[in-house]
Amino acid sequence: MPRSSGTPIRWRATSIPHPRAPVSVPAGTICGMQISEHIGALDVQGRRMAAAAASAGLDAVVPSCPAWRVRDLLRHTGYVHRWAAGYVAGQLTEMVPELTEAEQLSGGAPDSELLDWFLDGHGTLVAALRSADPGMSAWTFLAAPSALAFWARRQSHETAIHCADAELAAGSGHDLPAEFAADGVDELLIGFFGRDAAGAGEAGPSPASATGGTGGDATRLLLVRAADTGHDWHARLDPGGSRVISTGRGHGPAGVPAACAVTGPATALYLLLWNRSGLTPDVEVAGDAALLSSWRASMHVTWA
Repeated sequence: MPRSSGTPIRWRATSIPHPRAPVSVPAGTICGMQISEHIGALDVQGRRMAAAAASAGLDAVVPSCPAWRVRDLLRHTGYVHRWAAGYVAGQLTEMVPELTEAEQLSGGAPDSELLDWFLDGHGTLVAALRSADPGMSAWTFLAAPSALAFWARRQSHETAIHCADAELAAGSGHDLPAEFAADGVDELLIGFFGRDAAGAGEAGPSPASATGGTGGDATRLLLVRAADTGHDWHARLDPGGSRVISTGRGHGPAGVPAACAVTGPATALYLLLWNRSGLTPDVEVAGDAALLSSWRASMHVTWA
């Protein structure tokens, strides 16, 4: 996805045990989606993305990534699918240097063949995941029960987000199954931002010093609630709301009120937190809305 000037997310290799069952997230943590469900979502979202791209046209501007046209979106995502398939099919245990954004966007097929090229790479990734041994070894950059679970989950959400981009370019909205959307919120908050905070070595104030107020050096609590699935997450932020100290599932430290609580359907939260949508009428913000605004302005996922 396009690089931004926000807080970077760094890849880190993760040691992964052999799973007891083919789930993509540990039991009891969030939705407990099966690997096969993530692969199925990847399949559906990739086909939807191609259909939206065809409808929009290759020259259409991508509103959520305004520096890009639809052809750039297809080339980027097609590259990512091939890159991920290489790890899965080849069981590569070391990080392979990625192409720069400029190299990605200048590669791929010519415009006349671009949709077919995209679908070919997407199909190759889906097939690689479906045929992979559940006990395979491969390099990863987020915690998961297995390497296969990681790649299935990550690529399903990578593709869903870029499907949303394509559908925005085509002038249509983006809907997702609620449990899948909640899983994507979990990956963003617990996987990416939780890992980034822990990896930065920023222990920050203890949870007991978190506060819903604005004074002093205390951290501030942002609560995210998916009304349709019943899942809650919290992020402990610095006073300005521009840096993550820690994230977790549930309401956060006992007795600590949220400075800002964001409640809505899981899909609306997914698109909001990934900056693919603004606030919609079905999302309620209670407390200090400026904290959410600061989060959205500062907390961009980048690959660095």
